[in-house]
Amino acid sequence: MQIFPTVKTCAARLRAWASRAADIALPPLCLSCGRGTGAHGVLCGPCWGEIEFIERPYCPVSGVPFPYDPGDDMVSAAALASPPPYTKARAVMRYSDASAKIVHRFKYSDRMEAGPVFARWMVRAGGDILGGADIVAPVPLHRSRFFSRRFNQSAELARHIARASDVPLAVDLLERVRATPPQVGLSGSARRRNVAGAFRLGKAARDLVQGRVVVIVDDVVTTGATVDACCRAVKAAGAREVRVLCLARVVPGEGLSI
Repeated sequence: MQIFPTVKTCAARLRAWASRAADIALPPLCLSCGRGTGAHGVLCGPCWGEIEFIERPYCPVSGVPFPYDPGDDMVSAAALASPPPYTKARAVMRYSDASAKIVHRFKYSDRMEAGPVFARWMVRAGGDILGGADIVAPVPLHRSRFFSRRFNQSAELARHIARASDVPLAVDLLERVRATPPQVGLSGSARRRNVAGAFRLGKAARDLVQGRVVVIVDDVVTTGATVDACCRAVKAAGAREVRVLCLARVVPGEGLSI
């Protein structure tokens, strides 16, 4: 008959006590509205219901959702008319007022606990993006913006995605060599001009990407100008294939931009 608890039991009790103490000191809050929730790193029911997750049917190239099912492997007219520099892209959700709220809280309000949650969503949405990939790399920030913001949200997402998917992370694969003005409010053509020549591969990265499948990670894709510029830089260095995985994307024609 065992009278005293084992070391394993004691450790489990200590973890439970520590978790309860942490919940008292830092109660779990909704990632969007800040209301109390039953666990850390979740959305409350009303906020969850407002998020428009992207599910099939969608364009197999751009990942843009179709309003109806056009049949297997039907590529969107936009991707046919102007083929992107990546082979395929996927996004977790539409960029809407509701999703903008959680993205902005993560990006500007130090809600770092959202990173692993968003990464899990991205791994689920991007199963075919990560399958067979050799490298995960984030869209970089210019050093001046990195110092003012203190962290790169795309790099944080890429770090958790790499850990969850076992795809190697190359956080410094790309460099932003020019401090571009913010893209907010710019048209698609103005965004493309704004980021032209802004990215290059980091030192010794050319050998790393030669013949490899590279996944570029970003938080929000609007017109695609930034990720397109990153993909072109990686392709020019000899990558066999470049793919894109993002948390949210603006769906053309829905009237919402950033």
